[in-house]
Amino acid sequence: MPGTYLDDRTVREFITRGYTLVQSDQPAEFHRAVCAKLDATLEAEGNPGNNILPRVPEIGEVFASPSVHGALHSLLGPGYSMHPHRYCHLNRPGSQGQTWHKDDFIFDHNVRHHRFRWVMAFYYPQDVDADMGPTGLTGHGQFHNHISNADSSQSTEEEIKLCGPAGTVALVNFDVWHRATANISDRPRYMLKFQFLRMQEPLEPSWDGSGRDWQHVEDDPHPALSAHVWRWLSGASAERPATQPLNQSELLATLQSAAEPARLDAAYTLGNLGARAVPTLIDALRTEALARAETNQARNPANVQGGNPSDLDAAHALTATGPAAVPPLIDELANPEWPLRAAAADILGNLGLEAREATSALARALSDENPWVRRNAAEALGTLTPEEGEPITALATVLNDDYEPARRNAALALAKIGHAAAAAVPTLRQALHDENRYVRYNAQLALQRIATPAALDALWNDINTARWCPITTKDTPY
Repeated sequence: MPGTYLDDRTVREFITRGYTLVQSDQPAEFHRAVCAKLDATLEAEGNPGNNILPRVPEIGEVFASPSVHGALHSLLGPGYSMHPHRYCHLNRPGSQGQTWHKDDFIFDHNVRHHRFRWVMAFYYPQDVDADMGPTGLTGHGQFHNHISNADSSQSTEEEIKLCGPAGTVALVNFDVWHRATANISDRPRYMLKFQFLRMQEPLEPSWDGSGRDWQHVEDDPHPALSAHVWRWLSGASAERPATQPLNQSELLATLQSAAEPARLDAAYTLGNLGARAVPTLIDALRTEALARAETNQARNPANVQGGNPSDLDAAHALTATGPAAVPPLIDELANPEWPLRAAAADILGNLGLEAREATSALARALSDENPWVRRNAAEALGTLTPEEGEPITALATVLNDDYEPARRNAALALAKIGHAAAAAVPTLRQALHDENRYVRYNAQLALQRIATPAALDALWNDINTARWCPITTKDTPY
């Protein structure tokens, strides 16, 4: 699929600011037709939720247009996938807007990694100005799990309103703080929100640029963090800047007690020390994982369904150290305390291809007694993308796990592994009937990407029997 790719400057700005605006390639009359169809659909049946695309299939043309596809390819790499959760947001005149929040991963409790693997796309099918209740973002808020106040009238963060002509698509870091603002106009505002996810770890820049040299972006509050994300996105994550001698004890004290922005800066400064910082950071991880295991699972504006216990500051620092952290993290997979095992599995997954030597240990962790460990290990194996053997068999077994997030992540991991996961096809065929629809979708995606004759046969049989007419309604049963 051809695309118009982003340049170095735009990618750097996306990393630091958490969004970029793209104009789709369709003419104005196309977007007017989408609006008319949205009006008719919502009038006839209400909001169709995840079924918005079958009801208005033209929306798919927006994401397939060269400008939008090229931008998504630039940020998520080749073979990125559209997530099945899609939603039509209608902000009517007179609405008061929303409080600040971050989107959940649809009950999946993902850790909010700074190496972003999820991007949201907000499509406006009509002209949107500041009075129409556009989506508002906080400036640079994608890296922070906390906000001054969820009530926008009381918060101190900068607000950026995403406005633009019909056909504007805002690509947004999944972890950004955002809200619908008040619509003080007399015009309704549609926003079609879709999610896209990376299916393979970066080996080289996927945009139109060199991607090799980080250049500071004006007003970037976390330059060390941003440079780390850039190196990973460029496929050069093992390269780290030279650092001057630093006081590790002072940095560790900041990591453990300061306000969140200072903790993030300390984490990446420590991470840039590489192997020298690993023993200190493993000790810090042990302390933090036990202390925050319960509080991290609590519901809050950043995780309204509850969070993952492994969302930890020390985890960011250990990711930044790179391969030097892998052997001690493998050791932590055998720690008697489950929060440590879960955290180790998550960090190894975030390290991705740098942690491939942990593949067998993560496969064994799939049989851990604790569901968080199994969930995190299943997700991790998707970024390590093992080549056949023990991990595939173990992931297939997890498709029958009692814990739904573990099943969901096992199916998605098999999808990311692709053709090498052919041995899992019989179990994936069974997973097409899972009680959870996201497990079923991930199983479909896995079969599509495995693409052996047996996989495609299972996929076609599922489509032919269950979804051959997705636009059927109660009024069109025949």
